[in-house]
Amino acid sequence: MGLEWLKPGAFIGSILFALVGVLVFWISFVIIDKITPYNLWEEIVEKQNVALALVVAAMSLGICVIVAAAIHG
Repeated sequence: MGLEWLKPGAFIGSILFALVGVLVFWISFVIIDKITPYNLWEEIVEKQNVALALVVAAMSLGICVIVAAAIHG
């Protein structure tokens, strides 16, 4: 029971779902970056906008939860 994750099908499936999840997250983040009226990277890194960084972090966690729920269920 403890080594079920070592089966090739389960292992490859896990890697595939992880890659799909990361790809969906990246695409959704790029879309949100494009629809905002300013450059998120410039605002967060160069201007050190902490409030925007917290909003982006919350948005990222929300997208990740949605992607995880879609993959799991």
